[in-house]
Amino acid sequence: MHNGGAVGDTLRMRHPPPGQSDQQRSAEARRARATTDRVEAFSDGVIAVAITLLVLTLTVPDPAKGDLTHALLNNWPEYAAYLVSFATIGIVWVNHHAVFGLIERVDRWLLFLNLTLLLTITLVPYTTNLVARTLVAGSGTAVAAVVYNGTFVVMGAAFQGVFRYAVGRPGLRAAHVPEDAIRGATLRFALGAFVYPVAMVVAFFNAAAALALDGAVAAYYALMAVEAM
Repeated sequence: MHNGGAVGDTLRMRHPPPGQSDQQRSAEARRARATTDRVEAFSDGVIAVAITLLVLTLTVPDPAKGDLTHALLNNWPEYAAYLVSFATIGIVWVNHHAVFGLIERVDRWLLFLNLTLLLTITLVPYTTNLVARTLVAGSGTAVAAVVYNGTFVVMGAAFQGVFRYAVGRPGLRAAHVPEDAIRGATLRFALGAFVYPVAMVVAFFNAAAALALDGAVAAYYALMAVEAM
């Protein structure tokens, strides 16, 4: 209930009452910043748990059942899926931080859109384990890869929803953010929305190739983040 009040305050702040003093406006701006900070902190916590759970998708071979080196090498799909998923969640976290740097207020709809994004992120450890185990076993790879990439498709759509609503909703975007920055971010974030569905189709025919495409998307966004620094 307390958070609902905070969001309500934020909504009211869009149209300051006439004659409001600079001190009052400054106090309300601080409350708005505190609200966005709370959303970011909650999101950071959920993302941190999801990215940590990825390590549980790695299987420890039993040395009593044969050559340990062979067993470790045979589990290469687990390592590949782990790295791709870790990089993907990490990039989502970086871009999520960038989006919230463009806004100064949140409303209830943005909170629900953000929760939807977090829901998709928490599914990644499960789908990572699914695709890794089927690749190791050599059975059911197409279905698992489609489910894995389907999660990325939905996650990309959810991220687009957060981004487009945050920068397009009147009263949420920070006043100092230029239109050029919004257009540039729109183009950068659109890549995943295009490639992930392609990778999902590729997964029907070659699960490893689809995983490689996912890794390429993560690598692209990582390079973009480094260049932005």
